[in-house]
Amino acid sequence: MKSYLTSLFILIVLIVFTIFIHIQKSTNIVMGIVNPTTLQIDINANSIIDDDEIICIPDIESPSLDLQTENITLAYLADEYARNLLYLKPVKIKLNGVIRPDCREAEVFIDGEKYSDKLYNAGFASKNNIFKENKQAIHLKDAEKLNLRILNLKSFKYHKLDCEYGIQSSDYIITPQRQLPKEAQACKFCHTGKHKHSNQITEIPKIDLSNQSIKLILPDYTKQLTPSTLCTSEHCSSILQEIENAQSSIDMAVYGWSNIPELYNALEKAKNRGVKLRVVYDETSTQKYYYKDTLNLVRLADITKSDKNINSSALTDQLMHNKFIIIDKSTVITGSMNFSTTGLSGFNANDIWIINSKDIAELYTNEFEQMLSGKFHNEKQSIIQNREFQIQDSKIEVYFSPKDHNSNKIIPLINSAKNYIYIPTFLITHKKISDALIGAKQRGVDIKIIIDANSSSTRNTKHALLRANGIALKTENFAGKMHSKTMIIDDKYIISGSMNFSNSGENKNDENLIIIQNSKLATYYKEFFLYIWNKIPQIWLTQNVRPESVDSIGSCFDGIDNDFDGLIDKKDNGCN
Repeated sequence: MKSYLTSLFILIVLIVFTIFIHIQKSTNIVMGIVNPTTLQIDINANSIIDDDEIICIPDIESPSLDLQTENITLAYLADEYARNLLYLKPVKIKLNGVIRPDCREAEVFIDGEKYSDKLYNAGFASKNNIFKENKQAIHLKDAEKLNLRILNLKSFKYHKLDCEYGIQSSDYIITPQRQLPKEAQACKFCHTGKHKHSNQITEIPKIDLSNQSIKLILPDYTKQLTPSTLCTSEHCSSILQEIENAQSSIDMAVYGWSNIPELYNALEKAKNRGVKLRVVYDETSTQKYYYKDTLNLVRLADITKSDKNINSSALTDQLMHNKFIIIDKSTVITGSMNFSTTGLSGFNANDIWIINSKDIAELYTNEFEQMLSGKFHNEKQSIIQNREFQIQDSKIEVYFSPKDHNSNKIIPLINSAKNYIYIPTFLITHKKISDALIGAKQRGVDIKIIIDANSSSTRNTKHALLRANGIALKTENFAGKMHSKTMIIDDKYIISGSMNFSNSGENKNDENLIIIQNSKLATYYKEFFLYIWNKIPQIWLTQNVRPESVDSIGSCFDGIDNDFDGLIDKKDNGCN
């Protein structure tokens, strides 16, 4: 009898497991919402959105969230409804065989109900140009309570939806009045009929980098308020081109990886034409991988190695924090950017460098080979070879943590600064670097620092100390991270790379640091820094931005847990 019950229990477990697997395979995750009737659905369950996974819902229409849309208030509520109902939720789809130029038509089912019926019955879509009776009036009444406003991110003025100056905006978001940043100013024309806008924010500077062996790309994260899996940014398309042109080898040292379909497909095609793909990546003892798609890249590669140390969890938990790619042993792509949706879309602020130099590529390859052989962190050897290179009109130095003691390269440049030091950086916790900056300020050097909103609560943060010593330091107030790790000095030097200005960045993690001496590039980066600086209101010189709140532009609708508290957007108290 006991044996019979055991067998019956096992049979029931197998049946339940089989049903569970069947359900899992028959559902697809909604990865993105272009608009309420156009969805990005992961049909093949590979955690990326391919070109044929853009799904349009047939036979219904929903207003577009565009300033020219007549029903923009309804469009805002419809977009919010679709996101709350579908984003990252499992759905079933039924393709109807119709393929449009930019999508495939399919009916979508959620919790057994047609999504199109739910959208129509909720009053957020029309059939044959007819909305559900009485629903529109209810929604418009709800929208009135929101007091939707146009926030011009360039002038930092906010407008009523019918304001002619608001409608002319090219750099804007639609947001409820209660979610406007405290520093945003009302458009006087909306209230008095007088227009007194003043544009104190400079445009992004332009620089001619044609025929240069060094390309610097600085994404404007103030205009990319949600991450994306599309490879439409300048830096993503530039990296894509380098991968597509690869002939023999692609070596990648990545902290983590998020699947950008175009990039992943380009790597796959490179492999198919005989290019050897090798990957070094970070792995921790508890979290495993910072980005969940890292293993997709690992599976694709020919040879891989993580920094996991089976004999030491402490060593494993030190970061392989590099973000560089070596193409054909002649081109290096490096900088502060992780190869993620937040990095490659320009949602985070980063600096990306593409350097064509066989000598520099050889130096990076030597470092890469050490890690590929299993030597990470302090187990590596310092590379004994030339670290300084002349490339056209640029002098470049390259160093690697933790063996090169990089603060010994940074502090002398701080100590020699005469006019200014501008620092866009994720954080500053390094005591010696902070002390050197304070010393520079005391001898009259103009110092301006922008740190990420999260970093004002980082352990050992020096931002309060720096402010107390008269240094102008702002916490940034945009949805994405200030992720650069940069210093610009005297229209002469740029310090860049993957290394945060922290003890771990210098003495524990695997990092790369580059020092570029080029007046043209330094001046360009300085002007870009000031463009971002002027966009951040003066109040954040003395106060700290809450990273997911009405303080931080875009953070309440970007689908990201900006302050790492497990709550996203409206679920976070800061957004209410």
